[in-house]
Amino acid sequence: MSFKSHVARAVTATAVAGAAIFALAEPASAGPSAPTLGDGYADNTHAVWCVQHNINHFLSITTISDHPVLLAEDGIWGPETKAAVEWLQSSAYVDGQKLQVDGIVGPLTGDMIVGDGDPYYVGSYDAYCWQYIPTTYGP
Repeated sequence: MSFKSHVARAVTATAVAGAAIFALAEPASAGPSAPTLGDGYADNTHAVWCVQHNINHFLSITTISDHPVLLAEDGIWGPETKAAVEWLQSSAYVDGQKLQVDGIVGPLTGDMIVGDGDPYYVGSYDAYCWQYIPTTYGP
């Protein structure tokens, strides 16, 4: 067998193995398994970006006049992101109960963010941000 044949077989075997691994991969987990976000938590850059982006989406469509300015969507948890989460919590009710204003994105605050967020990123259980924002929802 020629050198080219060996290389071609090796490339084909690698491609087939890669495709098999990809086919067996589980889909991204949904919100109930996503970790809490905020001061004192190990914040994932993607998760913080999802919170920032979806709060910005809500701020861009709301008629509430005293909302904060749009957040930088930089994936960094800082005082502006915390303040925006606190503002959202102070104006939100979930199941008839006021949210605790603590600046932490847990499942109830996540429900609010997902419920009013950008449909492209949170509109279905397989949307990008579902794996990063904690919620009480699940597929």
